[in-house]
Amino acid sequence: MDWIDADGFRANVGIILTDGRGRVLIGGRIGQSGWQFPQGGIAPHESTEEALYRELNEEVGFEPRQVETLGRTRDWLRYRLPDRFIRREKSPLCIGQKQCWYLLRLLVDPDEIRFDTTDAPEFDRCRWVDYWRPVKEVIYFKRHVYVQALTELGPLAFPEQGPPPPPSWWPRRWQHGAAGE
Repeated sequence: MDWIDADGFRANVGIILTDGRGRVLIGGRIGQSGWQFPQGGIAPHESTEEALYRELNEEVGFEPRQVETLGRTRDWLRYRLPDRFIRREKSPLCIGQKQCWYLLRLLVDPDEIRFDTTDAPEFDRCRWVDYWRPVKEVIYFKRHVYVQALTELGPLAFPEQGPPPPPSWWPRRWQHGAAGE
């Protein structure tokens, strides 16, 4: 059962998993060509942290002891679904997601990724990419949330020198975490 608030936003956790060397993990959903960070819904009885660890295990097979939590976003980050993705026949109506994002550092060998910890895996492949690359890989309507999460959590991922500069393909409107605004 999903937790959908009174405004129609489904509560969700997003997971930015870093290898400690500046790369982050993105996954490919089964039967789809796109890439995204691990993420998933929060059940009404769960805390964001409980949902975080459940989703981490379900999507990439890691346990809490295999990661270190570096931080989380201060507030919910929201995106609206384009009209064609809204399932109007469902109740309650979900018009988008509100996400609490966590930044984790992997403490074990990256080859320990597993997709078989649940009967209904969501990913069938993963890859480690440069810090800003997921913004280009994710479906267009989630990009502004990715920019916001990576911008806010970047100083925690790169405590000594700060996050890398945006790449050459980075649109000017995203410069300060304000994509789509």
